[in-house]
Amino acid sequence: MKQLKKATVGGGCFWCTEAIFNEIKGVEKVVSGYAGGNVPGHPTYREVCSGLTGHAEVVQITYDATIISYEEILIIFMTTHDPTTLNKQGADVGTQYRSVIFYQNTSEKAIAETVIEEVQKYFDNPIVTELAEMPIFFAAEDVHQNYYNNNKEQAYCNFVITPKLAKVRKLYADKLK
Repeated sequence: MKQLKKATVGGGCFWCTEAIFNEIKGVEKVVSGYAGGNVPGHPTYREVCSGLTGHAEVVQITYDATIISYEEILIIFMTTHDPTTLNKQGADVGTQYRSVIFYQNTSEKAIAETVIEEVQKYFDNPIVTELAEMPIFFAAEDVHQNYYNNNKEQAYCNFVITPKLAKVRKLYADKLK
């Protein structure tokens, strides 16, 4: 019997993170969105990209815990973006692109702390991933959902997302759908 759970993480542009987790076995659904801001109402992409709302671009991953664990989700997340750059991923700069794990309870927080500690040895610089209690999650506009699969011909997809997916397919071949 399926045991569906959710994990919410941000590792720069949500298009990249969404594309990665759409390929992982046990992941039922990935929704791009915004979390962690401090302005009222449902933020828009334009508002979040301004950097003024405090929201991060995130993905909310619905996964089957009988197939993949929260720890495995976080390990994949931490090793498929650069968790050592503050408010920056590649050419994307601003607090909306910060590396963040939103946990739902103390158990998830402890797992996240352990994963960060374990993967630190693979990075030369200190990991700066923010750990925060899960705030309200806002789904992004429809145009941002399943972005990579709907826009593979676009330059950003070709030059940024496709190489990340190649890395995922190599590192995590045993975890692919």
